Amino acid sequence: MRLFMFTSQAKEDLHAFAGDESGTKLPAKYAPWGLTGTLNSRETPPHKFSRKAIEQAVSNEGFQLWRMKPKG
Repeated sequence: MRLFMFTSQAKEDLHAFAGDESGTKLPAKYAPWGLTGTLNSRETPPHKFSRKAIEQAVSNEGFQLWRMKPKG
């Protein structure tokens, strides 16, 4: 499964993985979403995230959200 990575432009610490390049299933309340990258089927996700868990969430919900911890 190819995964697409997004950042919420409404909440800059909020990120998401989605199964489509347009992010059509991402939560509207955190829109607009900006595409930040793509992971091909054999690429490892950032931050040691479980690819299996991400793919399961994308299959079930259409997306997987995650937050970056504040620096400092």
